Amino acid sequence: MTDLQRTCLHDLHVELGARMVPFAGYEMPVQYPMGVMGEHQHTRAQAGLFDVSHMGQVILRAPAEALEALVPMDIVGLAEGRQRYAFFTDDRGGILDDLMVANRGDHLFLVVNAACKHADIAHLRAHLDGVEPVADRALLALQGPMAETALARLVPGVDAMRFMDLRSLDWEGTELWLSRSGYTGEDGFEISLPEPRAEAFARALLAMEEVAPVGLGARDSLRLEAGLCLYGHDIDATTSPVEAGLTWAIQKRRRTEGGFPGAARIQRELADGPARLRVGLRPEGRAPMREGTKLFATEDSPEPVGTITSGGFGPSLQAPVAMGYLPVELTKPDTVVWGELRGKRLPVRVVPLPFRPSTYRK
Repeated sequence: MTDLQRTCLHDLHVELGARMVPFAGYEMPVQYPMGVMGEHQHTRAQAGLFDVSHMGQVILRAPAEALEALVPMDIVGLAEGRQRYAFFTDDRGGILDDLMVANRGDHLFLVVNAACKHADIAHLRAHLDGVEPVADRALLALQGPMAETALARLVPGVDAMRFMDLRSLDWEGTELWLSRSGYTGEDGFEISLPEPRAEAFARALLAMEEVAPVGLGARDSLRLEAGLCLYGHDIDATTSPVEAGLTWAIQKRRRTEGGFPGAARIQRELADGPARLRVGLRPEGRAPMREGTKLFATEDSPEPVGTITSGGFGPSLQAPVAMGYLPVELTKPDTVVWGELRGKRLPVRVVPLPFRPSTYRK
């Protein structure tokens, strides 16, 4: 742990009794005394506060057309004060990272994954000018059905925001960069603010009865129930956006025009379909099937046909859930495949994603 970086909220995590673990080069809280199950259920019922300051924040002072050369998304058509999910692709149509892109008027604001942020910044700088990493702002996420109620006590005006809106609002003389989205399937907000003010702001939220600190453990179970991808697990440079079921993020103009890395493969798969697809999976029984579990077409098939990429126990469903890749012919809902768990094969049913409907404020 001695070589790991720490966010500006590290001492607060320790004070709150967090168990700290290595994650993406940082020492991060995996859970607090409430426990993963309690934190998960509290976020679903009230509001959970996450420290996501390890993620990369980048200001991009380049034309929207320039960023479109690196992603299959419509950035030119992104209105001021709005943000969009995006991903960098490579020449083979693989995904280099997924990210959020926001239009802040005179510049774009990007949030990229912690494990990829140095590579992403190098990738941007290799192709674009005006790349400015933000090194002095923390990033918090407040998620859950009571997130708006809690945040509005400190920051009037957040109740006017809708899903994927972006605003700059004031808190006690400090400029907050707020977006309304989230990685849990719940309504919520991301708050970027200067590091020296982050602890006071977090404490002000945590003083509210409905807000509890939440660690990486529940963050993972929440996003899994929401059917959301984790980079390096469900998506990476070996998976295309079409295989991953992310075609909803590619706007019609970009599908037609192309002009982004890997367009030939992605456009071909959009037209003809891919060979495999990411699917939701419900293992039968109570035992979770985790990442790396091999999937077989039948109970006695000699060779696997797929692999689980994310898996665990879904507290909201009180049952194990997973995601993975299967050949297209085995991806119809209610298809049964077999997962190999501790040398024994057990049935796994293909189900639609997400496992739990999202509650974003549209």
